[in-house]
Amino acid sequence: MDTTTSDSTLNTGDQRPPFRTFLIVWFGQLVSLVGSSLTWFGLSVWVFLETGSVTALSMMLLAGTLPRILLSPIAGAYVDRWNRRWVMIISDALTGLGTLVIVVAFLTDSISLGVLIVVGAFASALQAFQWPAYQASTTLLVPKERYSQASGMVQMAEAAGQLVAPFLGGVLLAFGGVATLLAVDVVTFFVAVISLLIVRFPEPPASAVGEEAGGSIWKEAAFGFRYVWHRHGLLALLVFFAGLNLTFGMISPIFVAYMLSFTSEAAMGTVLSLGSMGMLVGSIVASAWKVTTGRVRGIMAASLVLGTMLLIIGLSQWVVVIVVSLFGGMLVVPFATALSQSIWMSKVEPDVQGRVFATRSMIAQFTQPIALVLVGPLAEFVFLPLFGEDGGSGGFLKGIFGTGESAGYGAMFFCIGAYTIVMTLLSYSYPPLRNLERDIPDAVGLPSEEASGANAGADAGVTTVGGLPEA
Repeated sequence: MDTTTSDSTLNTGDQRPPFRTFLIVWFGQLVSLVGSSLTWFGLSVWVFLETGSVTALSMMLLAGTLPRILLSPIAGAYVDRWNRRWVMIISDALTGLGTLVIVVAFLTDSISLGVLIVVGAFASALQAFQWPAYQASTTLLVPKERYSQASGMVQMAEAAGQLVAPFLGGVLLAFGGVATLLAVDVVTFFVAVISLLIVRFPEPPASAVGEEAGGSIWKEAAFGFRYVWHRHGLLALLVFFAGLNLTFGMISPIFVAYMLSFTSEAAMGTVLSLGSMGMLVGSIVASAWKVTTGRVRGIMAASLVLGTMLLIIGLSQWVVVIVVSLFGGMLVVPFATALSQSIWMSKVEPDVQGRVFATRSMIAQFTQPIALVLVGPLAEFVFLPLFGEDGGSGGFLKGIFGTGESAGYGAMFFCIGAYTIVMTLLSYSYPPLRNLERDIPDAVGLPSEEASGANAGADAGVTTVGGLPEA
């Protein structure tokens, strides 16, 4: 198989594929994301209950994050060289095989944290190829006027996974155990692969920037960094999301520990499902809007709301308050992510998006491993001792948050929320970021509804509602 050839002779300069091509690909990835969310939920609960350690849970999550970040520049260069559809097919298939290995380990009673770390690292390495291929392909499958809608639909897929996984995962854990939950995930990868096999992707149009970026694989890998470095507004947006991802890197393990400190696994699953409905609702609204201006302001406003909701979660152990706050925080996440994705899709030339998006992923997400390394020691050696029922030195703080494990985790949530608000205000005060949309022109050669003629008219009636953290 020659992966350097195009699936089709379509040229995005004069014709684009029917919108249903994107819908088919999106549906396959939606199903796969639901399965992956099930796996995250089941394994997170299993690891924490088996070890009782936030650090152990963080190490498992770190294995699923670090390889993707480290491999991103090289993977992005290959994504631009290879056929993007086949990159996604092979990545999805091999990730499903890795999940099958975990299923077998559970069934043979040979599962361990070490096995989860190895398989998680393998899947993370594959994501370094799959995700930039998916993002860069979306640019070619929809007109630029609908980038924010398509990005909203991608967010919707992630929201659906986060909504369904806690409830369905709790049921599967209760009646079939972790192995059954993982087996469902394996099946979802088959759906993703089949959806990719029945469609074809257009070839990205050549650009002057793409010609300049050619050369050895190392030169192409470095190109993404040079591209972003010379566009200060895009670089500032990446730095902002790197700071935001430091927040998300800590939230994942802390929320599990926080909820299990005063509720059951079933209650935690219910809270996650109800709170995640906010992300689904936000994704539906984001996918229905055609937003081409004011996107930076929208990202900042959403981040301020998110920080406020995290403050409230940290101050309350009332399940109802946590559900409402989680709903509000998750409601705005799809807007920020979709608006950011829309900016990148419209500002970067299609034939170099694999390299640039991989670099973007590496810079924006390098703080997640840092967060996962820090969160365990911070929780176990700083916050929990500070709020210990016997001793501890947080007298004034105990009057606000209480005592015990839940108080320590709640204080961490409060600090994360305060950090998010301050970082957002400081970032928006930087002119290159604030004026990004004005100062950096749209890339040449992007497909548009006007240029698509009859195809645009045929797709104008497609409703993109009903139908997925990256910067």
